Amino acid sequence: MGSIEAVLDLDRMRADVAVLEEQAAAPDLWDDAESAQKVTSKLSYLQGQLRRAEELRSRIDDLGVLFELAESENDAEARTEAEGELQAVRKAVEEMEVRTLLSGEYDAREALVNIRAEAGGVDAADFAEQLQRMYLRWAERHGYKTEIYETSYAEEAGIKSTTFAVQSPYAYGTLSVEQGTHRLVRISPFDNQGRRQTSFAGVEVLPVVERTDHIEIDESELRVDVYRSSGPGGQGVNTTDSAVRLTHIPTGIVVSCQNERSQIQNKATAMNVLQAKLLERRRQEERAKMDALKGDSAGSWGNQMRSYVLHPYQMVKDLRTDFEVGNPQGVLDGDIDGFLESGIRWRKQREK
Repeated sequence: MGSIEAVLDLDRMRADVAVLEEQAAAPDLWDDAESAQKVTSKLSYLQGQLRRAEELRSRIDDLGVLFELAESENDAEARTEAEGELQAVRKAVEEMEVRTLLSGEYDAREALVNIRAEAGGVDAADFAEQLQRMYLRWAERHGYKTEIYETSYAEEAGIKSTTFAVQSPYAYGTLSVEQGTHRLVRISPFDNQGRRQTSFAGVEVLPVVERTDHIEIDESELRVDVYRSSGPGGQGVNTTDSAVRLTHIPTGIVVSCQNERSQIQNKATAMNVLQAKLLERRRQEERAKMDALKGDSAGSWGNQMRSYVLHPYQMVKDLRTDFEVGNPQGVLDGDIDGFLESGIRWRKQREK
């Protein structure tokens, strides 16, 4: 625990909390909503991390007392309780250790997640929607704020694609190990013959761009299309052409946003997503590693990173780390911390 506390630098963390608390108390804080959101989000995250570290240190210190009492009184029930607390503390230490592994250039950033249906027709669209729900439920479990920027619904069921933000420090470092092709095997609810189907969905995770990144976009290199937002079944969700699609002509990157009421707001949000994608592209070029962040996810079979098998047996398995669980429904309900932790450790091991 001491080495973890040293890496986390609790004294520095306390100093940062004090500075952020002072900023959060400023009367003009919300004059700049974007800056205010970052301050309050970072403050909440650091307060939570500091509280977890201090509580864990207290639990570790109390462990010795628990075992001493159990031994001195020769109390089997107290000994069982102490053993249970020891296992719980070990797990908590391992979870905190994962946080110390997030030291990449952009790991502390918030995350933009893009999910798209790939091979598999309507089953793939349905699977893409299940993955969207999985990540949103994961964020909800941890108290992380999310914002859906754009969702393109498929005709029969599910979604073609979606883009959403996870607005918490270290969301990018944590979720970036989710990038790649996810594979679902099940009896298709859309097949009237009840046959087993395999479908694929691609996940891309990007760091949110900050003002210091200097990603300049020439307006003359953009094509801006506006259209009417729509929801499931093609029903209009508002009556004006407020949704915005941006095409960056030099790179061919296309992004859309339809979650805001005004065209101006949607364009601003779409520009942020486009900047994140261009930042990603720049990083790849600078490092000359096309798979540095998002990899080559063009082929359904070429970049598989996780299999979700619902038939003939029940299992979710990470194909890189071999981490697996036998409860697919729990995973699809957002219980993915085990996969995230094993993925982060696997990535760190490869960097050595």
